[in-house]
Amino acid sequence: MNRVLKVALLSGVAAAVASCSTVRDALPFGLGGAKEPQATASAGQRISVLEFEQQLAPSAALSGRDFFIPGPQAATAWTQPGGNAENSVEHVIAAPEFVVAWRRGVGAGSSRTRQVMAPVVADNGRVFVLDGESTVSALDAGTGAQAWKVDIKPDEREGGGRGWLGFGGGGTTGGGFGGGVAVGGGKVFVSSGYRTMTALDQTTGAVVWTTPVDVPIHGAPTVAGGRVFVVDVENQIQAFDTTTGAQVWSYRGIPEPARIMRASSPAVTGDTVIAPFSSGEVVALRASTGQAVWQQVLSRTSRTSALSEIRDIAGRPVISRGTVYAVSHSGVLQAMDIRSGQPKWAPLPIAGVNAPLPVGDVIYVVSKDGELTVINRDSGQIYWSRDLNEGRVRQEGGYFGFWDRTVRPEWSGPLLASNRLVLTNSDGELVAFDPKTGAQTASLKLGAGAVYLAPAAYNGALYVLSDNGDLVSIR
Repeated sequence: MNRVLKVALLSGVAAAVASCSTVRDALPFGLGGAKEPQATASAGQRISVLEFEQQLAPSAALSGRDFFIPGPQAATAWTQPGGNAENSVEHVIAAPEFVVAWRRGVGAGSSRTRQVMAPVVADNGRVFVLDGESTVSALDAGTGAQAWKVDIKPDEREGGGRGWLGFGGGGTTGGGFGGGVAVGGGKVFVSSGYRTMTALDQTTGAVVWTTPVDVPIHGAPTVAGGRVFVVDVENQIQAFDTTTGAQVWSYRGIPEPARIMRASSPAVTGDTVIAPFSSGEVVALRASTGQAVWQQVLSRTSRTSALSEIRDIAGRPVISRGTVYAVSHSGVLQAMDIRSGQPKWAPLPIAGVNAPLPVGDVIYVVSKDGELTVINRDSGQIYWSRDLNEGRVRQEGGYFGFWDRTVRPEWSGPLLASNRLVLTNSDGELVAFDPKTGAQTASLKLGAGAVYLAPAAYNGALYVLSDNGDLVSIR
């Protein structure tokens, strides 16, 4: 099964319902595999009006036009899952040689009961990672040597109980996957599927404080202004004091049990925090009080239950130049004013699970089907799109040509590094593309198994955490 699209048990029923031809033909953007609409319907043939909604196509007005991309800057810290609290890093100096410098196993990889979901962060000469069993490691950024390692799982006596959707426990026996790390103020903040928020001393790994929470946290935290922000699996954003670990405030969005196996992190600028929820909500709140300022829902279709559509915003929202960019799994890419939430241009029909990348005059975004699209930042018009899986689609798992399944690699990113648009994929590759044309310029086998997390940049290197628990440094 496609790893990113593993969802809650209930979403499997939605897939079964969608297999009915009547329902499948009504799904937008060709998601149900319906035939192309014809100009005139034959007797008894019905044509869905949903198939005539806005389609993604390059703009004739932008054909052949160049766009501005700023030069690369040194990345001297990568303290948050998205590089900084705004989840916005435009162009970094990293991996000019595009070769593997070192590879280290950092702990447990993904399995049936656990998932490697935490993006890499780095600061003060060290790289910090969270493995599939909630063990945090600090490694020397230059050599990969381990500085310290801490298991943040609670005791079984403390961490048991009902797991997510009632399956698995919250203790050491399973059900506690997910979470992430962020760095700030000399501490490493760790969210956990084991229902805890923890702060570790950045130098020694000693536990500074641990605060229990009511439900698991699958997303990584964001640190800003003396607070650490996380979104739990029940669509509640919580703010904790970075010094004491006390909860400062919380805000609950619309509950949504159907979600995909990727988790997002808030974006913060000044006194505004942008919270992404699996319901498709994007909510702006006061970072100091948790008071809601505005709300948008990124969805293109109506529905009556969680089974009819998965709206999850699994890619981090990005704040850039006073605009919030976010993309939902249900097929909406939107640009919203940071103060009012008003859309900047018409929503684009892109279904994604990665964070958009605003750079210079454009925004890069990768759809869940592996389509790389370049969008004009001001107008929302399309420069071009490229199928990243061209030549990579294959058939696997069959017997003598029967019962094959079509495999399309999953992509994570992008990141603009040393004039290359860099992405990882589930085939275990780091692949570079020309940011102006989309042409592939380099490909590197990482030798670490499948990769489902975007690379991080720090002090001239790229760092990639693989699904089997290997950390790879690329110079």
